[in-house]
Formats: sequence, C-alpha cells, structure tokens
Amino acid sequence: MQISSRFTIAIHVLICIETFKNDYKVTSDFLASSVNVNPVVIRRLLQQLKKAGIVHVIRGSGGTDIAKSLDKITLLDIYNAVECVEEGQLFHFHENPNQFCPVGKNIHTILDVRLEKIQEAMEKEMKSTTIQDVINDAKKLVQ
Repeated sequence: MQISSRFTIAIHVLICIETFKNDYKVTSDFLASSVNVNPVVIRRLLQQLKKAGIVHVIRGSGGTDIAKSLDKITLLDIYNAVECVEEGQLFHFHENPNQFCPVGKNIHTILDVRLEKIQEAMEKEMKSTTIQDVINDAKKLVQ
C-alpha cells in the first residue's frame, strides 16, 4: 500500500498558499517551484482541490486562494479530493487467488474486515487533523 504523492503535494500547496498569499501572486508556476514539480502537476491538483471546494483558482495568471477556513479543512478532506480510492478500497487485492489453495480461497475472509478497520482508523486520524494544525506546525519551522 502506498498513498500517492498527490496527497502530500496538496498539503504542501495549501501551506504555500497560506504562507505566501500576502506577499506573492500564488500561481501554479509559483507553487510548482516550491514543490519542485512541473506546473501541470500543480494545475491538475488545484483542479481537484477546486472541485472539492477547498481552493479558488483564477484562470490565467490570476492566482489561487483557499476557499474555506483552515480549521474546517481536514487531511481527510484533502485525501478524498486528490486520491482515487473508493470507499473501503485503500488496499488492493491481487485479482485471482488460487481457489484450490486453502490460503488463496480464504484470503478475503482472512483480511477484509481487518483491512477495513485499518482504513477506518487511518481516516479517523486524518479527520481529526486540520490544515490549520499543519500550518501551525509549519509556522514554527518557517521563519
């Protein structure tokens, strides 16, 4: 299992938007320079965040700002906005376990409930952490 870098890039982007909003026009090029990725990656990510109601994006070189109060945006909101994971489907099973093997034919029974509980615990923790919490930590380090 590995959550894609879109999640951490999205958090990075939101911290940058908040940190630099008063000093710079925060464009996808500006954000891409901080993340050190191609601006196209940032544009796609911003569209996902916009669709989720987390950011406002002004087309062209208008810039970006955060659409909601920082203490109302959770890590789970961001995760749901940028990750392509269906509910309860964080863990992907191999497609065709051997039905003649005692392990293969029972692997779903063995793991499904446990993996669902693990995903629920992760999502509960993500829901309890806001972008404001993360930004508060960042402010201690970014001077």
